[in-house]
Amino acid sequence: NPYVGLVSRLRASWLAGKTRPMEYRVAQLEALGRFLDEKKEDILEALALDMRKPYFEAYFTDFLLCKNELNDTLNNLGCWMKDEHVDKNLVMQLDSAFIRKDPYGVVLIVAPWNYPIHLLLVPLIGAIAAGNCVVIKPSETTKHTEKLVAEALPCYLDKDCYAVVTGGVEETTKLLENKFDYIFFTGTPPVGRIIMTAAAKHLTPLTLELGGKNPCYVADCCDVHNVARRLAWGRFFNAGQTCVAADYVLCSVAMQEKLIPALREAIRDFYGPNPKESPDFARIVGDKQFRRVRALLCSGRVAIGGQVDEKERYIAPTVLADVKPSDPAMQEEIFGPILPIVIVANVDEAIDFI
Repeated sequence: NPYVGLVSRLRASWLAGKTRPMEYRVAQLEALGRFLDEKKEDILEALALDMRKPYFEAYFTDFLLCKNELNDTLNNLGCWMKDEHVDKNLVMQLDSAFIRKDPYGVVLIVAPWNYPIHLLLVPLIGAIAAGNCVVIKPSETTKHTEKLVAEALPCYLDKDCYAVVTGGVEETTKLLENKFDYIFFTGTPPVGRIIMTAAAKHLTPLTLELGGKNPCYVADCCDVHNVARRLAWGRFFNAGQTCVAADYVLCSVAMQEKLIPALREAIRDFYGPNPKESPDFARIVGDKQFRRVRALLCSGRVAIGGQVDEKERYIAPTVLADVKPSDPAMQEEIFGPILPIVIVANVDEAIDFI
């Protein structure tokens, strides 16, 4: 296995206690902050090349949120590391009782492509703060970002305790054959099952942050203008490639008739009359993902948008009306700029559907 030596080197550092002192953790977190500051423009450029991610979106999600997480961690680390004294029952009255937060050891972070810096560095910040050694695996789908992380990040962090591994399925499979003390994975349920199976062989604890179909019920009594703007922003931000975005809408027939024109107005306000020409609208990350999302356009009827350009991996902000539960768009997480509307009679029916 090509990664045995790498994992062994990090484990030796862990066993030597190198990552345990607070001063060391703070120094590494501050070094990560310098990486963000000094490579800010390179990060934003890589995101633009990989996804044509608009500057503000990239700055907000993949830079500013990371900086916020980093500052919050540095401000609170001393408090988090302290033992937490807890109440004792009658049997334990003569004992001392407290909770001590010990590091796991050597941890693996496997990051996705939709927010390739944010969803890589935020778990890394937590792992460093907790005193672990870390192997990070950026997504191979966002090639420019992967290259930047692999080449630049090791120049800032201690190479004896932190490492970057690049590559695709083959490399990740080999990596998972090694014993880790914790695994943090963000991605799809099918890959999550593979990660969980690999972790089970070593009884490795893990976190799986997986996708799903987030519902949004729109009541007849709502402010349709505000709802439409919030829906359009959340659904079409990052071209819909956000796991916490509303994946579909549940509403009555009457509300659908009011919501569609309000959504059309919101999309025009955000992206202009032709979103393809807007500097604020991203693209689908790759050809495979483009073809999968495009195939979902056959669901229901296209009420807004529907235009595509395979060469640019562009899919317009699209609203699908009168979508049936059996339609393709309702069988999987969409992860693209498509918003289906499913008709229900009332909130009780919506809850039952969900």
